[in-house]
Formats: sequence, structure tokens, C-alpha cells
Amino acid sequence: MADDNEYLGLSRRDDDELRARLTEWLAQRPEIGADVRVDHVDRPETNGVSSETLLFDASWSSGEGRFVARMRPDPAAFPIFPTYDLERQVRVMRLVGERTAAPVPQVHWYEPDETALGAPFFVMDRVEGEVPPDVMPYPFDGSWVVEATPQQRAHLQATSVDVLAAIHGVEASAEERAFLASPGDEPGRSALRAHFEAEKAYYDWVRGDLRYPVLDRAFAWLEDHWPVDAEAGPTVVSWGDARIGNMMYRDFQPVAVFDWEMATLGPRELDLSWFVFLHRFLDDIAVQFEMPGLPDFLDRDEVAHQYAESTGHEPRDFDWFLTYAALRHGTVMIRATGRSVHFGENPPPEDHEELVMHRRTIDALVAGTYWRSLKR
Repeated sequence: MADDNEYLGLSRRDDDELRARLTEWLAQRPEIGADVRVDHVDRPETNGVSSETLLFDASWSSGEGRFVARMRPDPAAFPIFPTYDLERQVRVMRLVGERTAAPVPQVHWYEPDETALGAPFFVMDRVEGEVPPDVMPYPFDGSWVVEATPQQRAHLQATSVDVLAAIHGVEASAEERAFLASPGDEPGRSALRAHFEAEKAYYDWVRGDLRYPVLDRAFAWLEDHWPVDAEAGPTVVSWGDARIGNMMYRDFQPVAVFDWEMATLGPRELDLSWFVFLHRFLDDIAVQFEMPGLPDFLDRDEVAHQYAESTGHEPRDFDWFLTYAALRHGTVMIRATGRSVHFGENPPPEDHEELVMHRRTIDALVAGTYWRSLKR
């Protein structure tokens, strides 16, 4: 069985080496200078597996700060995505952070050279607060989200929806946001069609020589029920990984929005559906473990209503987009759950479709029975 420290290139380096490398790199920044000191280097084991994260404090003659470095993952670490464009992430974070009220941490530096830490990285402000955990999932008994009052959760939900509205409302010209176009973009294609074609290409990369019939059925259903109305709607800056597990909160108010690897252009419903479905995915796991979960939290209809109240945009073809979100997450899960198999933590499943943890949910969404089954 592989040791956890073998998963990530960053984890193979000891703290003293990391501190020395960061100190040397920061000393070369003109605004910092050679008298910099780096302390409290930490590698969190928290939400997400798509990028390497390093927390550190730094002080110098004219200032100090608490920072987060986000690094491109080691190609040997079974990455979730085939490519990681950190410059693209930096550009969208700066665009949204500078022109909206969304609480995006300030990005101070982007380093494309691998020399300093062994991979490209960027450095942003560190924000203090609480993040709804993925492990154990926040709908599980005992989490701070479950222990909150209904009023506190309602405030968290409403203010989180407002964050989505703010991101989608960013004022930028077509030229300014062109860097976010989907890899599937071609002349004459809508942003949604380009996104869909890019998703099919990602699925082909993920599956290799295998087929996943549950995802094939979902792709076919989505094609047969193409959302013409939503496709014709406005194209906005889409966060891509819009979920409360990628937000940080204080007093149930969002104070940071992070993880922009999946940022793109597309209909508003891309983020809204991901926002709702990723909660449903975790809540269904809680129910499987015979816990009450949070059935009244992030309700699809209430989220849609709150978003419409905030923006004036009534979500269109929401069932289609929720099914698309489930398919997209299913493809991601093949890589995420496949990591433990790849590194020898778990044996390969007898049926490789078991890597899609919510395959029954996807089939139920395609069949139109999923939402009726939620009545508890």
C-alpha cells in the first residue's frame, strides 16, 4: 500500500526544505526583500484533491502576512484533470475579486517557473473561517453545519446564493473574459455546447479504454433533451466548482471563495445546478449511513427562487442542468475514487462502474424519479 506522502510531490519535501525554498523565492520579490522570514509552514488535509496547498506565514521589514500557496499537482499523483492552468485561475480570481462583491482572496503572486517549489504556483491571502467539510461530509451528524440552527443555515444558504449572483454579474467585456472560453469552443457554437463537447472529451480522457454505461446513458439523454431555452440565455463567468465546500464562512457568512480550476463561460444554470447537486450527493451519503442529513437545506426550488430574487433571472431547464451536474460529477468521481485504487489503498472493484459512487442517482435522474424519491 502506498504511503500518503507518496501521493504528492509537495508532501515528499520536509518543512525545513519548504521553508528555505519559500524564503529564497520571496526574497527575490522587490516588494519583500532579503530580510524575509517564513514561519508556520503547514500542508492541510482538508477539502479537495485537485491541487496541492501550502499554508505559511511571512514577515519582512515593511510588512507581514498569512498566505496560501496553490500548486499544480504532481503528474505522478493521479491528478483529477489532464491540465492545470494556474495563470487562468489567477486571472479569473482577480477579475471577479476586483469587480464584484464576491469574497475572493487577493492573489499577490503567480510563479510559472517550476524551479522554486517544483511546480508552478500562486500565492494568495489566507482567510480565517470554517469550511463545510467533505470528510466527513458536512450533512453527517456532529458537523458544524448540522449543529447550526435552521436560521443560521438559512442565512448561510441565502448569502451563498448571493455570492453566485455576484460572480455571474461581473462586468467584463467579451475580450476581457475570452480566456475563460471552454476548450470545446468553436465558431458558431454556444457556450453551453462548447462546455458539453469539452465534457465529452474529459470523459474520454478519464475512461481510457473502458466504458461507463451509466454515463453513456446520461450523455444520450442530455443530447436528446437539449435545453434550447437555456442555451439561448445569457452567458456569464461561471465559477465551475460552485459549492459551499469551496467557501469559507464566519458567523455563517461567506468570507472566501476558492477553487477556480473549473472556471469557464456558460449559462448561469451551470453553477446553480452544481451548487444544488453537490449538496444532494453528500446528503444522500448521510442517508445511506442512516442519518437524518439536511433534507431542507439547499433545496433546489428554494435556491432557484432565491437566485431569481437576487438577479431577476429565472433558472431555465433546471432538471436538465441538474442531470448534467450529476454526470459531470460522476466523471470526476472516477478519478477521485480511482486514486485509492491507483495507489493500492483499495482493490479494484469487481465492476469498474462502482467508481461512479452515485450511479443509481444518475439513472434515477435520467428516468425522472430521483426528486420524487427524496420525500422522506
